[in-house]
Amino acid sequence: MVNKIVGWVVLVPLCLGLVVFALANRHFVIVNINPFAPGDGTAAPGYGVPMFVVLYVVLLVGVLAGGIATWFAQAEHRRRERHWRREAQTLTGELERLRKSQRGPASSAADVDDVLELR
Repeated sequence: MVNKIVGWVVLVPLCLGLVVFALANRHFVIVNINPFAPGDGTAAPGYGVPMFVVLYVVLLVGVLAGGIATWFAQAEHRRRERHWRREAQTLTGELERLRKSQRGPASSAADVDDVLELR
């Protein structure tokens, strides 16, 4: 419940701020992909788009680039995590087989632990 309240307290002002920013920056700017075009603005071919669209696109590209960089940086951690998860599953299965192979009511989990300790 607290997470939902905090989410609303953070998200509502953030969304309102983005809407106000978009309304304040509605004027058109020329976006030109060619870096070698003349910079006088009148002869430079380009596309006229609202300034807030340019800034939102740059923000989105930055977030995506950061997410991709983080994904690649954490690849080694994910690989180790998969290895240890498989190891734990293997050992759990082996422990269960050993527990099932024990016969009689006198055997206990301590005996299985002793068997595993001998390895």
